[in-house]
Amino acid sequence: MSVTGDDEDFMAAAIRLSRRHLGRTATNPSVGCLIVRNGVVVGSAVTAPGGRPHAEPQALAEAGELARGATAYVTLEPCSHHGKTPPCAEALISYGVARVVISVTDPDPRVSGRGISMLRDAGIEVTTGVLEVEGRRSLAAYLTRQTKNRPYVTLKLAVSADGMIGRPGEGQVAITGPQARAQVQALRAETDAILVGIGTAIADDPLLTVRTPGLEAQSPIRIVLDPSLALPLTSKLVQTAREVPVIVVASEEVSPLAADAEGLTPSVPPEISPTRGEIGKERDSHSQDDLSSPGSEDAGKKVGHDLISPLVGEMPGRAEGGDAPAETANVESRRAGLEAAGVEIVYCNPYHPQVLLPALATRGISSLLVEGGAKTARLFLEAGLVDRIHLYQAPVIIGEDGIESPLQATDIPSGFAHRGTYIFGADRLDEYEREN
Repeated sequence: MSVTGDDEDFMAAAIRLSRRHLGRTATNPSVGCLIVRNGVVVGSAVTAPGGRPHAEPQALAEAGELARGATAYVTLEPCSHHGKTPPCAEALISYGVARVVISVTDPDPRVSGRGISMLRDAGIEVTTGVLEVEGRRSLAAYLTRQTKNRPYVTLKLAVSADGMIGRPGEGQVAITGPQARAQVQALRAETDAILVGIGTAIADDPLLTVRTPGLEAQSPIRIVLDPSLALPLTSKLVQTAREVPVIVVASEEVSPLAADAEGLTPSVPPEISPTRGEIGKERDSHSQDDLSSPGSEDAGKKVGHDLISPLVGEMPGRAEGGDAPAETANVESRRAGLEAAGVEIVYCNPYHPQVLLPALATRGISSLLVEGGAKTARLFLEAGLVDRIHLYQAPVIIGEDGIESPLQATDIPSGFAHRGTYIFGADRLDEYEREN
């Protein structure tokens, strides 16, 4: 059967539905499923928070007997392997659906093509690739982790009319209005983790949580690039680390293992000290599915060779824009204080995102929002590890003494396509996405 206008309409609805739980399904993708009989939706579902149950069995259960002979619209190929849940392909077969329409084929080698084959072997008609471009955009985080072994990275910048993102020494400067800020809160709510540099963490003392009423529980894991453990114990991030996880990425030069090698006593035994790749606590102890990240298309290509140089104005082991680290004893004291507050410390050169991002992926982080500041933004841009840019432009004027934005609408890197312009009050958002 050829693709019809109804197929595209129902798939568009399934894709919209799938976005409802973005950032809430742990390592599993947020998938939408509709069961349609005689042009009427008789069952619908999205992957549950935590990653289970999957969308298909929920939608089928809602449809019940009406699923027999119906068409299922699924944004991602139904799984075919036995993990912590039975295969969704088997559920579709057992309920007797007559046709399955799929937007995106799953790149997971345990699934790719196998779910489709199971359905066809059972006599079910299968149509694939319906609204695939739209489907891939909704599944971008999952697909990036599966095929590139790293999270999908979004860079968010708010730029004044004169090209500035703030003022030195003034902390947070309101550039956009309340409507645009509300959109940023929504973006945080659908993202697994948010990242800033230590300069921003100290200057702005941000909370980096979701503050929209009713969505607070969807706050992302908070990550700070902090080479010398300079994050103040009095900061909002440290003070709330037991409520919403905080990860500090420190230089390997200040690790307990390095201190131990110099004859000093580490603050924690080396055998339980966090190491590269042991990043973050699980968002939900029941959310891990048996999904791996087999791909490695662009992760770690230059590790050990053409590594990113320290940011301009910084030295290895030095805080972003800050002074040289204090003596080792003070580092030990800061480490002990951070860990006592519930902050997780990971020792992995903060200036090598090619190493950091795959390590985040191993812990189920599929999407990362880079939100501050200018040097950190340049780091990810120059490494070619930004997948999407959200560029907010506001009519306010900062002045010549402001902090210049690392990016403006006139110098978007090559390889990015403009996806849309959105107006929020007096502010404008332009969205760009990497084409490859």
